[in-house]
Amino acid sequence: MKTWQIVLLCIVGVVVLLLGTVVVKTVTFTSKQLQFEGKVTSQVDVNAAAERLAKALQFKTISYEDRSQIDYQPFLQFQEYLVQTFPLVHSRLERKVINNYALLYAWQGADKSLKPMLIITHYDVVPAPDEDGQAWKYPPFSGTIAEGYIWGRGALDTKSTIMGALEAVEALLKEGYSPKRTVYIASGFDEEIGGDGGAGKIAEYLKSNGVELEYTIDEGSVIAKGIVPGIKAPVALIGIAEKGYVTLELSVEGQAGHSSMPPKQTAVGVLSAAIAKLEANPFPADMSGPTGMLFDYIGPEMSSVYKMLFANRWLFGSAIKSQLSASPATSATIRTTTAATMFNAGVKSNVLPSSATAAVNFRILPGDSVQGVIDHVNAVVNDPRVKVKVLGEHTEPSPVSDTNSASFMTVYKTTKQVFPDAVVAPALVVAGTDSKHFVGVAKNLYRLNPHRFGKEELSMPHGVNERITIDNYGECIQFYMQLIRNSSE
Repeated sequence: MKTWQIVLLCIVGVVVLLLGTVVVKTVTFTSKQLQFEGKVTSQVDVNAAAERLAKALQFKTISYEDRSQIDYQPFLQFQEYLVQTFPLVHSRLERKVINNYALLYAWQGADKSLKPMLIITHYDVVPAPDEDGQAWKYPPFSGTIAEGYIWGRGALDTKSTIMGALEAVEALLKEGYSPKRTVYIASGFDEEIGGDGGAGKIAEYLKSNGVELEYTIDEGSVIAKGIVPGIKAPVALIGIAEKGYVTLELSVEGQAGHSSMPPKQTAVGVLSAAIAKLEANPFPADMSGPTGMLFDYIGPEMSSVYKMLFANRWLFGSAIKSQLSASPATSATIRTTTAATMFNAGVKSNVLPSSATAAVNFRILPGDSVQGVIDHVNAVVNDPRVKVKVLGEHTEPSPVSDTNSASFMTVYKTTKQVFPDAVVAPALVVAGTDSKHFVGVAKNLYRLNPHRFGKEELSMPHGVNERITIDNYGECIQFYMQLIRNSSE
């Protein structure tokens, strides 16, 4: 046999082997979706609950970065509103007010051998842009019910979770239900500005009292519809980890003087070049960890081409990374992100700046670290004229919670029961939540808002026309009721 024939046979053999491997991996890439009993229902009067949420949205519990601007009177008024609205909760559960405004409810379980669960919420909200203008269809603090929605700041982020959780407990108490596992409900008042005074102090209280939690459930991920490519069904994303956070200040000292005699590079030029290098050299993409687990769960539910690709990431990984990197939303799930957010230099157009500073924000992928970010920046910039330091507070990426645990299965099962049309999958939360404060207090930390989100809803939290459908709010209440029941099985 001639050499070219041997080479050809080898090539054909390799191709056949590759195709065979691709086919086998695709065929064996089977669904991880479990089925449970039918859709859960409750006896809660959803319309009455909607009225109560609408009233809650009227309290201007606004967190400002400049804490001196915060008016805490509405926070106290909201607390009193909860007392009046949920009489059984406040007569049967232990309630502690921590650091003046943070709330912690404890519903003692019958079986003390079971570690408690914790529902994490927050009742502070961000300011409403253009509150008095025309951008809002209904004023953001009016708590309007119209067109099948409950409108207002906090409808999604996240007064609907504290109200929904308390509605659930009130309803269970009316039914005469008693949990086996102790149930905690925490509500911070400063999550939007870091959560140190709210969730941070609650976590300190629990730790100081020797409380070890089996698991927590917080905001972070949602029931996404029409957002995940290749899947028509809603996807319930259970956050099993969240990114870390650090902002670095890059600074350059320059020689002040008249702009008519400039040096080869001004401080602005040096710093601009450094920023350009960082944007041109992003962190490498990584599809392991929570994002890889997400693909394992959603891949089998996708159309045939997508299924083949995700079943064979060993072969098509580069193509998948390239596709995901094309969108800011999906790129953030596979790498530590780099965002130049602030630049400051100069005092006058004809004066050489004596210094220039920039702030660059990084959201850190699990597996990376704050120090790793600093090392990356120094290596990429590679210019001794550019000084790098950490600006403000920072957090490391969270631990990755166990998807094989009984608590994950409890959240999974509850989600399937309340949202039977959804594909359930673990995921990475790219933003920060109050869960970070409970690392070391809880064995596992999960993040899922029982909110249905389409593309339109993505811009509502922190944006305008924030709202939740009455039906979805009913599902929120059902979710917390069933989660409490399932946690005692």
